[in-house]
Amino acid sequence: MSAQKKRNFQIEAFKHRVVVDPKYAEKTWKILEHAIHEIYNHNASGLSFEELYRNAYNMVLHKFGEKLYSGLVSTMTSHLKEIAESIEAAQGDLFLEELNRKWADHNKALQMIRDILMYMDRTFIPSTRKTPVHELGLNLWRDNIIHSSNIQSRLHDTLLELVQRERTGEVIDRGLMRNVIKMLMDLGSSVYQEDFEKPFLEVSADFYRGESQQFIESCDCGDFLKKAERRLNEEIERVTHYLDSKSEAKITNVVETEMIKCHMQTLVHMDNSGLVNMIVDDKYEDLGRMYSLFRRVHNGLSIIKDVMTSHIRDTGKQLVTDPERLKDPVDFVQRLLDEKDKHDKIISLAFSNDKTFQNALNSSFEYFINLNPRSPEYISLFVDDKLRKGLKGVSEEDVEMVLDKVMMLFRYLQEKDVFEKYYKQHLAKRLLPGKTISDDAERSLIVKLKTECGYQFTSKLEGMFTDMKTSQDTMKGFYASLGPDVTDHPQLTVQVLTTGSWPSQSSATCNLPSEILGICEKFRMYYLGTHTGRRLSWQTNMGYADIKATFGKGQKHELNVSTYQMCILMLFNSADRLSYREIEQATEIPILDLKRSLQSLACAKGRNVLGKEPMTKEVGEDDAFFFNDKFSCKLYKVKIGTVVAQKESEPEKQETRQRVEEDRKPQIEAAIVRIMKSRRVLDHNNIVTEVTKQLQSRFLPNPVLIKKRIESLIEREFLERDKVDRKLYRYLA
Repeated sequence: MSAQKKRNFQIEAFKHRVVVDPKYAEKTWKILEHAIHEIYNHNASGLSFEELYRNAYNMVLHKFGEKLYSGLVSTMTSHLKEIAESIEAAQGDLFLEELNRKWADHNKALQMIRDILMYMDRTFIPSTRKTPVHELGLNLWRDNIIHSSNIQSRLHDTLLELVQRERTGEVIDRGLMRNVIKMLMDLGSSVYQEDFEKPFLEVSADFYRGESQQFIESCDCGDFLKKAERRLNEEIERVTHYLDSKSEAKITNVVETEMIKCHMQTLVHMDNSGLVNMIVDDKYEDLGRMYSLFRRVHNGLSIIKDVMTSHIRDTGKQLVTDPERLKDPVDFVQRLLDEKDKHDKIISLAFSNDKTFQNALNSSFEYFINLNPRSPEYISLFVDDKLRKGLKGVSEEDVEMVLDKVMMLFRYLQEKDVFEKYYKQHLAKRLLPGKTISDDAERSLIVKLKTECGYQFTSKLEGMFTDMKTSQDTMKGFYASLGPDVTDHPQLTVQVLTTGSWPSQSSATCNLPSEILGICEKFRMYYLGTHTGRRLSWQTNMGYADIKATFGKGQKHELNVSTYQMCILMLFNSADRLSYREIEQATEIPILDLKRSLQSLACAKGRNVLGKEPMTKEVGEDDAFFFNDKFSCKLYKVKIGTVVAQKESEPEKQETRQRVEEDRKPQIEAAIVRIMKSRRVLDHNNIVTEVTKQLQSRFLPNPVLIKKRIESLIEREFLERDKVDRKLYRYLA
């Protein structure tokens, strides 16, 4: 089949000549113009909107859109000029009411006009890029009403005056204000900003600048903050009632700047009512208000933090350096805890647990606690006091709370190894005489220390508990070995302590009374017979005894005393009167311990089983002592405690410090070797930095000490200096 030839078809419009009446456009416009007048004159009820729409439609269809549009502009403009005159004629408070009423009328009229001219709005206006009817109506209102020379400034002044009146406590018509402000916003953001917001912010800044200056001169800090907070809330409320929501940030910024930012330094340092006074007087509400207001301002919280930090450091420094407050270690630590609790409560209740303030508080405490080199000892003494008697009868939860507080102070210590030394000594003095209130509490604290510092820190402390348990089993075996002879000797209880686990003690022993030497020797023979390769050394300074004494008129008592006190009292079985020198020679008790023991026996009121001449509070080397036949006490069992110097004496302190320094040497050397083994080559400054970083959880090593340990390792050929750069060290495998 042959392909058919394709034909192109074209459909043309039916050619019919439409003849339009030359006066059609004019006549139609007159109808529409009359309708617009009627709408503005509130006579729209008699209009046929369908007919009017058709007329407007035909005008646009017959290319008379331009005439329709320009006629609309001129008609609306003339009506708006009449409206402007009506608004201008309104007096006083009626001005805004008239403006609001006319604006509502204009909007209704505009809606009707837009409905009539909808076809023009959809076709003619987009094609000619003209302004749509509704927008045109707003623009004409803006130009002829709002920007009218007689209305613009008056409107601006009236609105600002109403705001001012409201600020001074008057009640204004917020609904009217909201409508007028909404009108400005509907006319475009630039109209709202230029005709109201900008002057509103300027006037507000002037108002609050003056008011804040007046307040700062007449109010204390707390009252000023209340007024500032109230003003801020008022402005936020004002925005919600009749301003643009975008104005909130701007007006609150004005209030914050004028009432807070400009006066921050004055407020925090205000005499008798500033930040420090609020902290001292626990004014949580005022502090919370200051925090919430200052946080709104750049650098505001930094100012509070700096002043608070300075105050805490000054207070803490006074506390840890005041000789009077250092006399009682337990009271000293309790004051530290009270101070911490006080500031924790402030940060919790007033500062929303702000991490910045918590960190500032921690750094401040770490700063001043370590100003006192005896802080580790005092914290250990505090624990000792609590675990001996201070927590007796206290619930388990409260015990844990106290221990947690102790751990919090412990974390601040830079010399944790010094605390460990003292803690070990004090723990020994609790465990050996059985003076601890709770083994569970003791173990709980050790678990906390272990969690904080690792197994190495607490391994010896745990060994002390192991020794106590092992000693109980040993004593059972010893008395079983004695058989029927057990009643022939004084009852003896021995705790066998592993040398490395317990605090190192001086090897000096006193002369024990002959009455107990026999049973002591039997125990020594039993123990060495059951354990090979061990050596026993009696630590008489750590023991205690129960002895029976008969006083005048046959009055009998059982005295609980230390081993040293027992040795002294037993001398008076064969002598009525002894001089200090004679007692010293007979017992060979170290001088310091001898004086403490005699002081307890002769000077303690109600416990003076010995008499002393001369009768002074201190024991002198020329004193004489005699058995106090007149001693009496209501109780059968009388506990005579040793007058213990809670704090170490200066020589003891030096000795402890020396032991700590000795213990640090191998730790520093081990750290150096670990670092050099992994790095192989390192310069001096980096070694010091790395060693400090590794050991800071236990103590802060002195760079001089690190240098000495490096020298020692070089001598022992663990390290060598680089031949070219003398500050460079090499590890020798």
